[in-house]
Amino acid sequence: MAEMGKGVTAGKLAISVQKRLTRAQEKVLQKLGKSDETRDVVFEEMVTNFNKQMSEGTKLQKDLKAYLAAVKAMHDASRRLQDCLADMYEPEWFGKEEMDALAEEMIEKELDNNLEDTDTLWLDYHQNLTDKSVVNMDTYLTQFPDIKARIAKRDRKMVDFDSARHHFANLQKGKKKDEAKIAKPTALLEMAAPSWAQGLISAHQVAQTNLSYNQAEEELGRAQKIFEELNVELQDELPVLWDRRVGVYVETFQTMAKNQEKFHRDMSKLSENLNDIMTKLEEQREFNEEANHSDSASSAPKRPGAPPTRPPPALSPALDPRGDSPLDDEASINPSTQGAVTNDSDAEMPPGFIYKVKAVHDYAATDGDELELKVDDMVLVLAFDNPDEQDDGWLLGLKESHWVQKKDLSGKGVFPENFTTKI
Repeated sequence: MAEMGKGVTAGKLAISVQKRLTRAQEKVLQKLGKSDETRDVVFEEMVTNFNKQMSEGTKLQKDLKAYLAAVKAMHDASRRLQDCLADMYEPEWFGKEEMDALAEEMIEKELDNNLEDTDTLWLDYHQNLTDKSVVNMDTYLTQFPDIKARIAKRDRKMVDFDSARHHFANLQKGKKKDEAKIAKPTALLEMAAPSWAQGLISAHQVAQTNLSYNQAEEELGRAQKIFEELNVELQDELPVLWDRRVGVYVETFQTMAKNQEKFHRDMSKLSENLNDIMTKLEEQREFNEEANHSDSASSAPKRPGAPPTRPPPALSPALDPRGDSPLDDEASINPSTQGAVTNDSDAEMPPGFIYKVKAVHDYAATDGDELELKVDDMVLVLAFDNPDEQDDGWLLGLKESHWVQKKDLSGKGVFPENFTTKI
């Protein structure tokens, strides 16, 4: 017999085509109501549940994979954000002093560890979701294609069973008619054959009818057996599979919830650590500002745009106007002496007046003993009652406007010399 393909002969192909034609004919007759159809309402309900279960499981699998992809995208976005933070974390934020550099090193090390731990958490979270939720759903759904194929096969075998049953029933009816015909030979047969041949013809017709009848009966038995085997197997498996969906859904979502809880709990700790790091950074910045202000108390303040710091005043003893010999300390701070040096009258200027200066930069006072300055303010520089109280680069003064209005020293205060110019 000629080969039609690998493992397929012309005979097998003919049998397959004949089965399809027979099934199609049987379905048409059933739809037209000319032949009855085997129906199982309970099984049909099982199939409906199976299709629903497969559809829900497939959707859940799809959504889980979409969620997993979103987790990966969120991880990538988080990593880029962390890299951005690390790139912007500049060492110079903490200044150049040794103590600041040490604090900076400690904070940077802690920040690096924090970012590394964050990346590990994302990787673990992604892997746990894959292993314990997505893989679980994949395994659960692997059984559906096989069962679906067997349901389809069971439907085909049910049509074969119905066709064989109807064919056998038709043969039964035909056998009765043939037996009636054989009992009363036709006149034509009687005239065409002698009496001894009539018995042979009748026997042959009976044998042929019995052969077709027996073959149909055997085919009906085989079709019924195949159908019932598949039917019984599926009726046992489908209810079990339907009940199993509850456990699968519970396990999937419970595992996912536990992984989410653990991830967010651990991530919350790292976020808290990151917040602490940023708090340390802010505290360090404030500490540096306070340190700079403290340094400015012993040296002229350094501000953007301010003129170069002038050497701090020597506060050397005042020179005697009559010669080059220095006056004694007591004379250097004597108001009358100072007034003489500046050629100003004691009656017009406050006690201890030395000279006038003009503010060339604004200065915001940070302590109660400091003098607030605005550009163009005129300030009367005064001598310190105790020269030891004077810090380098700082002067004691009183705004001229205050002195003119109130004639008292209540508004005096210290201010940075390099924020003013001498008149």
